[in-house]
Amino acid sequence: GRSCISGTRVLGFQFMGGPGSGKGTQCEKVVAKYGYTHLSSGDLLRAEVASGTERGKQLQAIMQKGELVPLDTVLDMIKDAMIAKADVSKGFLIDGYPREVKQGEEFEKKIGKPCLLLYVDAKAETMVKRLLKRGETSGRSDDNEETIKKRLDLYYKATEPVIAFYESRGIVRKVDSELPVDEVFSQVCKAIDAL
Repeated sequence: GRSCISGTRVLGFQFMGGPGSGKGTQCEKVVAKYGYTHLSSGDLLRAEVASGTERGKQLQAIMQKGELVPLDTVLDMIKDAMIAKADVSKGFLIDGYPREVKQGEEFEKKIGKPCLLLYVDAKAETMVKRLLKRGETSGRSDDNEETIKKRLDLYYKATEPVIAFYESRGIVRKVDSELPVDEVFSQVCKAIDAL
């Protein structure tokens, strides 16, 4: 269904996919084609820290300790961002959230039910290869094989229950990310157009 935020009906859907699955590329293509507002919890956190607000300072302290930002804080930031754009946005594409079932349940309580969860699925070895390739040019210190495998393990452990949670609601559409980018995108469009 459609989520209702402060009286404005919005089309909200969630994008999931492991590191190196091609999720980021597909998000960009969806935003360009459909004009949805792209909300990434990571981007929202970084923007809040950069803004130097009281909340930003608290978040920076938590992140510097390597601790996880409280669930409520992330959800409040997503909600604030959605309310701020509710009048002008055609819909919201929420990227990389929820990371766990409890977050999904809280999202539904505070914001509403997403109408679609797009799961960009690639084989683990494909993601490792893509991330290693990215590491050659990105200079990202976390793009080495050992760290990548750890990140993927964590990702699968965390997301399998989340996918199951949304599958029980009948809104998961899996997209095969092993295919060329444009073919993946046509699968994504089919899922969105069917809403």
